[in-house]
Formats: sequence, C-alpha cells, structure tokens
Amino acid sequence: MLNKGLRDEEKTRIDNVLKTLRTLVYVPYPLNPLEKETIQNQLKEIGLDLETLSSQTNEDLITLLMRLHFEWEHLEQFGDILIEFSKEENYNFTDKALAIYQYIQQESKVFSFGINAKIASLKN
Repeated sequence: MLNKGLRDEEKTRIDNVLKTLRTLVYVPYPLNPLEKETIQNQLKEIGLDLETLSSQTNEDLITLLMRLHFEWEHLEQFGDILIEFSKEENYNFTDKALAIYQYIQQESKVFSFGINAKIASLKN
C-alpha cells in the first residue's frame, strides 16, 4: 500500500496522463501521426501502448490498471478515452471500456447512474 504522499503523487501523475489523453482523443477529426505518437507516449507513462492495449484481455487490462493504482474515477476516465479513441481510429476498445465500467459498478460498492447509462449504451 502506498503512503499518503506517494498516493497523492501517483494520483497527480495519473490525472495528468489522462488529462493529456483526453485532449488528444476528443478531437473532431482523425488523428495525424504526430498525435498518435503523442498518445503512444502518454500510454507508455502508464505502462501501455496501443498494440498491448489491443492484445490484452479485459481482465488483464483491469488488473494492470489496478496495479498502477488507478482510482475509480481514473478507471471511468480511461474507459471514456477508450470509447472516444475507438470512434475515430481503427481500434475497437469498446469491449474493454464496457469491462472497465462493469468492474467499477461491481467492485466500487457504489451504484452510479452515469456508469450504468454508459454500460447500457455500449450494450445497445
């Protein structure tokens, strides 16, 4: 378990990576090679790359994210990023996002209408 100082540093690091990924992925046009490279570099900050992300099972991805000290809101943000990235690019991460949302709903012991709506929309 991380002490409070390290936990805060880790939370800040993850927040910064997710914030950068969100700004890159939420664009209304296909990504250019430089933007894709920047996304790859940001994913490397959390121990991932697009190929590994594509090849990992949903369970392995969730295990990795939990081992990297992702909190519930980080998991949700990462799921949102996966969905947005899937809309514009040749990757389909919607099943991984669905697994992340279901994991949050199941394991956090707190029911979230927002996450429940995201699960429902992905299942349709």
